Amino acid sequence: MKRHWKKVVIGLVALVALVFAASFIYAKWINDPPAKKTEQDAIDIVQGSGVPGTDATGDTATGSTDGAGTPGTVGADGVTGTWAPAADSELCYRVKESINGFDTEGVGCSNSITGSLVIDGTVVSSADFTVDMTTFSSDEGRRDGQFNGRIMEVSQFPTGTFVLTGPLDFGAIPADGETITVTATGELTLHGVTNTVTFELSAAFGNGRIGVFGNIPVTFADYDITNPSFGTISTEDHGLLEFVLAFDPA
Repeated sequence: MKRHWKKVVIGLVALVALVFAASFIYAKWINDPPAKKTEQDAIDIVQGSGVPGTDATGDTATGSTDGAGTPGTVGADGVTGTWAPAADSELCYRVKESINGFDTEGVGCSNSITGSLVIDGTVVSSADFTVDMTTFSSDEGRRDGQFNGRIMEVSQFPTGTFVLTGPLDFGAIPADGETITVTATGELTLHGVTNTVTFELSAAFGNGRIGVFGNIPVTFADYDITNPSFGTISTEDHGLLEFVLAFDPA
């Protein structure tokens, strides 16, 4: 009998060790979340190749000229009008995860973004965007299943929206390879709940398009979102929405 229990204990210890080893391998090697987005991503998305001073074809960018004829700059009238998100725009959620004590991140992204940005000179007078919540995907199908089901309930709340509630004055058009940062305030709707949010966003301009980078902290309870923790996976009570949007003339 003692020998039998000894085998059982050894088996349980081996099983626990295997579970923790698998968790470590997944958290540290298999799960590979994309790097956090930065202002440089907004610059890259308007330069196409991601190399400063080149256009989408990789050729040297000559730029426009303003009233003074300064190379590489553009007059305010060059961006006046209505702009729409391009297909290479991306919105992601980022949530810190712990799997049996091993830290990693869960990241899911969508390119399904619609809306408009209206600019008069250097002032953004209005902006509204909608994302298809059913299109988010990560590197883990089980995470996506939880996101679509009990967490975001996308069958009931298939879209998320943001509406700018006050004008943004950038003061100038960003020079090639640079960004201008302003503070934006608007109404963010997730999971059927709307809250006012204030955050910084940075804009770049080049090759006839606008790039915008920003991130918005989201506390799950503020939007009646179920905490993503499940089984041996635990998360914090908040996450981050991060985006890089490319705008082309509508």
